[in-house]
Amino acid sequence: MKLNKEILLNVNNLCVRTIENSQHQNLIDGVSFDIKKNEIVGLIGESGSGKSLTSLNILGLLEKNKFDISGEIIFNGNNLLDLDNNAMIKIRGAEISMIFQEPMSALNPTMKIGEQIFEVFKAHKNLSFEHTTKRIKKLIKKVKLDNVENLLDKYPHQISGGQKQRVMIVMALSCNPQLLIADEPTTALDVTIQKEIIEILKDLQKSEKLSILFISHDLRLVSNISDKILIMRNGKIIEQGSNKNILNYPKENYTKALLSLIIHDKKRLKKLPTVESFDKNFKEEAETKKERNKRIKNIYSGKPILEIKNVSKFYNTSKNLFRNNKSFKALSQISLKLFKGETLGLIGESGSGKTTLSNAILKIHEFEKGEILFKGKDISKIKERELLEFRKNVQIIFQDPYASLNPLQNIFQIISEPIKFHRICLKNEVYEKCKELITDVGLYENFLSRYPHELSGGQRQRVCIARAISVNPEVLICDESVSALDVSIQATVLNLLNLLKKKYNFTYIFISHDLSVVKYMSDKIIVLYNGKIVDYQDADLLFEKPKDNYTKKLIKASY
Repeated sequence: MKLNKEILLNVNNLCVRTIENSQHQNLIDGVSFDIKKNEIVGLIGESGSGKSLTSLNILGLLEKNKFDISGEIIFNGNNLLDLDNNAMIKIRGAEISMIFQEPMSALNPTMKIGEQIFEVFKAHKNLSFEHTTKRIKKLIKKVKLDNVENLLDKYPHQISGGQKQRVMIVMALSCNPQLLIADEPTTALDVTIQKEIIEILKDLQKSEKLSILFISHDLRLVSNISDKILIMRNGKIIEQGSNKNILNYPKENYTKALLSLIIHDKKRLKKLPTVESFDKNFKEEAETKKERNKRIKNIYSGKPILEIKNVSKFYNTSKNLFRNNKSFKALSQISLKLFKGETLGLIGESGSGKTTLSNAILKIHEFEKGEILFKGKDISKIKERELLEFRKNVQIIFQDPYASLNPLQNIFQIISEPIKFHRICLKNEVYEKCKELITDVGLYENFLSRYPHELSGGQRQRVCIARAISVNPEVLICDESVSALDVSIQATVLNLLNLLKKKYNFTYIFISHDLSVVKYMSDKIIVLYNGKIVDYQDADLLFEKPKDNYTKKLIKASY
């Protein structure tokens, strides 16, 4: 085969099958693509599509006794699949490096940042301390990390998520690799930090003359960095082409569906398309201005169900023998009104006060100043019996459905527990109530006998929703409730939340860092920054005429 000198990596008919059981499941099925020198290739796929498995194959990190691997991965003229572990160790990190999805898991919590970076150099480069230090400082400057000496002397837990991800980039590029694999490098980062990381990678690609395989489930993110896009589904590359062709002229229905799942900016659809609905010739139906105005008028014509007046919350930051306590304002003079049937969006980056505010509303944390009134009653003054009723009426759906479900309980036990505690129905009616709830969230009766580990992420989140609504609440706090889900599953859950809202007349506080999701779901939006409300207005108007520079910054980073 004649090799193209411009091609750095060629994956040809890669197949991966499990050999641990008799089923021999195909995990990767005939994957073929190439990456040219100085090219950024985006690999798009949902959970289980095989994208991370493909990257692990390139790095030679799959246990060969557990998988049947065939095909070719040609890098610089060598088939990586033919190389032994010792040969791959020399390539891994030096010629092909990787930025992992979760930096906290990839970094050693017992070692200082500087020690970990130096360790990478020692493994692959025989350089003097002076040259190593010079290279590290140069890279740290390129990834825009400040106060180098101080940073190198810190442990991973002492720096932010964005800083940790920048450290991972430094470590990945320390040995001048030719190919960088970035596996979901912006997951769990704030939108402004995401944009910064993308810009850093683009600049480094040019200055370091890198080729990059950028793996993500976020098509919008990939489109901002890639020259070429690969669409992966069920272990296959179903479509590939230039950034322009994939975004403007998609051929496959699945690609068209993924593009349609990027929530519309200018129109508010009554129902979001899903991959399944797209296959059934989904027709868009947008809410008219007249319909929206009528709905908004109905919501805000009554009295608020929840009212927050000048709430402030303080946290102590230091306490030792030699220093007095220091405190900072997590919330500062927060005031808002929540109306029956409203969806109030709450956006802001990490540390803005979103979770602190929701915890104050739920009476999980006490607040030092101000009032929170639920149906006119100050929740700080209600008695124990009234508190139980309040907790029944104000429920929360958490970000991570797996962490919030007891792995030792089946789904029936999980959903029935609050029903029994709050005596929602008679004992002999509990099962039927659970059956009704599981059906309401789009699952089947047989799910009641299953355990959380037997369910997908989207199914687990539906169970969390069923549990939250089981006690007939009036207010539901959705705390990043779709952020951990694939885009198609996000659409399904968002549609479900809107359906349940209509059926039960719920009132939502919808917390998210995804501005497009918040805009789609919300009637009004609050923007929090450093514990303060910096913007508070109609959802559509906020995006058209943001009042604060911070709001403008968030919008710019998101679109």
